[in-house]
Amino acid sequence: MKKINFSAGPSILPQQTIEETAKAIMDFNGSTLSLMEVSHRGKDFQAVMDETVELFKELLEIPAGYSVIFLGGGASLQFCMVPFNLLEKKAAYLNTGTWANKALKEAKLFGETVEVASSKEANYTYIPKNYTIPTDADYFHITTNNTIFGTEIHTDLDSPVPLVADMSSDIFSRPVNVSKYGLIYGGAQKNLAPAGVTFVIVKDELLGKVTRPIPTMLDYRTHIENGSMFNTPPVVPIYAAMQTLRWLKANGGVPAMYKKNKEKAALLYNEIDRNPVFKGTCQVEDRSIMNVCFVLSSEYEGNEADFLALAKERGLDGLKGHRSVGGFRASIYNAMPIEGVQALVDAMQEFEKKLVK
Repeated sequence: MKKINFSAGPSILPQQTIEETAKAIMDFNGSTLSLMEVSHRGKDFQAVMDETVELFKELLEIPAGYSVIFLGGGASLQFCMVPFNLLEKKAAYLNTGTWANKALKEAKLFGETVEVASSKEANYTYIPKNYTIPTDADYFHITTNNTIFGTEIHTDLDSPVPLVADMSSDIFSRPVNVSKYGLIYGGAQKNLAPAGVTFVIVKDELLGKVTRPIPTMLDYRTHIENGSMFNTPPVVPIYAAMQTLRWLKANGGVPAMYKKNKEKAALLYNEIDRNPVFKGTCQVEDRSIMNVCFVLSSEYEGNEADFLALAKERGLDGLKGHRSVGGFRASIYNAMPIEGVQALVDAMQEFEKKLVK
């Protein structure tokens, strides 16, 4: 029995992505060479890079004037690349979780930063609202989905300054109006590809305005000018990303995926709210449709190990919650079928029957 992967990342991938990438690792395009050993500057891999960029632009409806590049270092490297390239006088940050806080910490090394709002005092169980974005900031940074705490910003915010977003764990899960953003970035290992590649979507006109010297490898313009091939790119994750984007397009694109994601999330949250054994951890209006966090109700605390054992018996993997929250976390990214969520709901109902007399 193949396990159902609820891990927050590296996470579940479409079967097509796994199978086609495995084939290419054995024999890329009938060359008898592995994808892992072909030249990244050869025409066959250049075609992969070109298609991946074009699929990004098509599926997200990225307007003219934006570049799509692929880098190493994960989203964590972007925590410093963003201020390196954009922060001249001041940057504003919304603190909604661990990763947002880490991004803010890095930005402080480059200049003045403003934390416009934070939900840290409530262990990040909600998305702050009714805050003021300073109009003299060079940019406003948000983390749209918080994998650890299970909260999400569900709309594209209006900002008086360029909006920068870490979309590592919800990219392609809902339609995005890219024109509202100056820069979007994310690690691939949540909703796109294996770990090892980071995507950046950047509005070209924002670059080249800071007065500080930028190391060559940390300058976005370097990678734009060289088509993400200034140095050897992570070819296998990029190829896998292309396969995921092909799968996404064949299955109706982002609007269709958003519809399915809302259905999956509703199925699971409805069970959490109905089942007396479990309870959610976040404010209802801010619940993530990608990472569902829940714990045992107070009268059933101490039974976490028993539920995880039941889940394991049923082939449900990766459900243990992050230590910051405890309990359980079900990551239901694009590739998670609704049947997987139903299997979890069935396990929760079986566990209820064992505990509730």
